[in-house]
Amino acid sequence: MRLIFSVLLILLGISVASLAQNCGGMALGIGASLNGFVPFPADSLWNENIASAPVDPNSDAIINFIGGSIGLHPDFGSGLYQGQSIGIPYIVESGSPLVTVKYNAYGDESDPGPMPIPGNAPIEGYPKPGNGDRHVLVLDRDNCWLYELYGSHEAKNGNWTAGSGAVWYLLADETRPYTWTSADAAGLPIFPGLARYDEVAAGAINHALRFTLKYSEATFTPPASHWASNSSSPYAAPMGMRMRLKSSFDISGFPPQSKVILRALQQYGMIMADNGSSMYISGAPDDNWNNDDLSSLKGVPASAFEVLLIDPLYTQNNIPQGDSPAITSFTANPPTVSKGSPVTLSWSVSEEEYNIVSPQVGVVAGTSVIVVPLKTTTYTLYSTNQYGRSTAKVKVTVK
Repeated sequence: MRLIFSVLLILLGISVASLAQNCGGMALGIGASLNGFVPFPADSLWNENIASAPVDPNSDAIINFIGGSIGLHPDFGSGLYQGQSIGIPYIVESGSPLVTVKYNAYGDESDPGPMPIPGNAPIEGYPKPGNGDRHVLVLDRDNCWLYELYGSHEAKNGNWTAGSGAVWYLLADETRPYTWTSADAAGLPIFPGLARYDEVAAGAINHALRFTLKYSEATFTPPASHWASNSSSPYAAPMGMRMRLKSSFDISGFPPQSKVILRALQQYGMIMADNGSSMYISGAPDDNWNNDDLSSLKGVPASAFEVLLIDPLYTQNNIPQGDSPAITSFTANPPTVSKGSPVTLSWSVSEEEYNIVSPQVGVVAGTSVIVVPLKTTTYTLYSTNQYGRSTAKVKVTVK
């Protein structure tokens, strides 16, 4: 069952017309152009121009710990490498049926399904995904949601299993609950940090890029919400750390695709999202990438970057505390029906960022939804904000 976001968007200051304007212009398909749409509001940290932001006092020490001579590396491109596409793919879909997602690793920190994951959604590494991170990224053009999975596998019946997963409203500045992961180690969305060919072809990337480092410590800084530490060094990066290419670095001699990327790194920087090869920046695979052009990025050393002020820095001793959403009611009307009859599920919740009803429904806007159960079903309402998740259940009996 698909729910069109036409109710109570005014609570978010968003009209149905503006929703269509922002999301409806995206093309459909694997690696489709967003036609100028930039996920998340202009004041999102992802979209903040940091060209004049202050530098962290430990910037030089952090860069030295990374290795000043290590070159930037585009972890994306055209064609195949060892039978795999190069980069993290995505698909823009419309009208895909909802399918069940079962988690086998971080289910307690993941968003439950169902989700509109189409059968042709590319798994990272396609056409031979192998044993890597196997990310799946799906943009729902109809309702402006982003669905991301890690460790993804599609079952023969069209359902999916994954290690973890998260949903993101593309028109809001949502964060994961503090200490929760997402489909990325840092608890970040992956898609908004990808370098995409449609942006480069248009001449500008107007958001930060995602990148990885070999070592990280047990801390995080916004917009991250989670750490996956593998180092005790005080100069290992916190998840969410932002680096900027120095304005003094001359990009004038770089070829056209690389020049657009380097300009973005001077204006928006890059955000540490996962442990991995150092200075690898993420992008989506596309046959229009010029791999020789992108290879010129390898000549940009880590010493050409600076670390922006890390503030706030969260450790296990100062993680923000607050109240999870308050669910005051979750009801079914009528609670008992014959097979195939409609039931209205209604709820009253405060302080939530988003709600999910499972099974059958998925992410919901507003305060009610109609379901048509074919058998006795217990529905669960999941309400989430930056401090955690609250749940409530209601049983519908089918006679």
